[in-house]
Amino acid sequence: MVKIMLLYCVLFLFSAASCQASSVVYNVVKLGAKPDGKTDSTKAFHKAWALACSSRWPAMVYVPRGMFLIKPAVFGGPCKNKILFSIDGTIVAPSNYWVFGNSGFWILFYKVTGVAVYGGTVDANGASFWACRNAGKNCPPGARTMSFVASSNIMVSRLRSINSQMFHISIDQCHNITLEDMKISAPSWSPNTDGIHIQSSTGISITNSVIKSGDDCISIGPGSKNLLIHGIACGPGHGISIGSLALHKKEDGVENVRVSSVVFKGTQNGVRIKSWGRPSTGYVRNIVFQNIIMEYASNPIIIDQNYCPSAKDCLKHSSGVKISGVTYKNIRGTSATQVAMNFACSSSNPCKGLKLEDIKLTYYNRSSASAMSSCKNASGSNKGVIIPPSCL
Repeated sequence: MVKIMLLYCVLFLFSAASCQASSVVYNVVKLGAKPDGKTDSTKAFHKAWALACSSRWPAMVYVPRGMFLIKPAVFGGPCKNKILFSIDGTIVAPSNYWVFGNSGFWILFYKVTGVAVYGGTVDANGASFWACRNAGKNCPPGARTMSFVASSNIMVSRLRSINSQMFHISIDQCHNITLEDMKISAPSWSPNTDGIHIQSSTGISITNSVIKSGDDCISIGPGSKNLLIHGIACGPGHGISIGSLALHKKEDGVENVRVSSVVFKGTQNGVRIKSWGRPSTGYVRNIVFQNIIMEYASNPIIIDQNYCPSAKDCLKHSSGVKISGVTYKNIRGTSATQVAMNFACSSSNPCKGLKLEDIKLTYYNRSSASAMSSCKNASGSNKGVIIPPSCL
């Protein structure tokens, strides 16, 4: 525990005196939590948070080894000082998904600043909820495992998230969030289990993580700006997606996103930008995808501005989202489909300034067919060797 607190001090640049004073530790077991995975320990977690939040010194909420059952919990701020939420054990959710109601969350950090979540496992027990969804039964909307809303200066490190009902990690209206060394896992057939979802947030960094999911490994929604995604192993899953956009007519744009050093293995998509075929004030600009490996990805490079899964309210429209300044650099590997690069852009707002540089994608098929590229309403430039031949 001392080592963890020292790491926390380094991460948040505390002084030596402050580190010594920050030995305020609130152990959830000492406050009534039971590490049996069956007893409801929500009150003990809330009490530990309340004490840490009101501490005049940096404090730790400590979850020791064992399994701790908690119901939907809000850890709210503002707090008086920085807090380390240190997990050595496993936090488990109730198996009865009706307990979550319509809240949409399980563990929610709301209006907090200077919080670090370190280590441990969160198990959302999502199997019964997935079964309900896949059977088409009457189900609640589902819950995100860990959400950060209206918060800033957050670090999540070495956390393992498994079996989320829906999104594993959700970031909304936040600033300066770092996620690193994450392990996220849900079965490939589990619906809407995005690994990390970001929207209306700036200054987000996601690095050195393994994400296996039934939906996007990382999804980027409207209002997301200044994002760094680096060192990700993605698969199974639907890839890394900007969108869906244009769900609403008035939307903020997405800009300044850099995705690098990612391996996609057996994913539905690789790097994707998608928008509904609807009017929109949104845009996508200044995006870089570079140093990426595709291993049997079905759509390695794709822009889809005709997204309309329900076939309602979008079939007769073209997307209003304006896409410009997207760079694809040093992307290599195999495609599970013949069309390895597919730019299906809006007829009313064609994609502009697409840049291809050093692309080598081959069709993973025993036949003699070669990989292809497809362009619709797209323009841009090419540099270096481009395989399959560019259609820009």
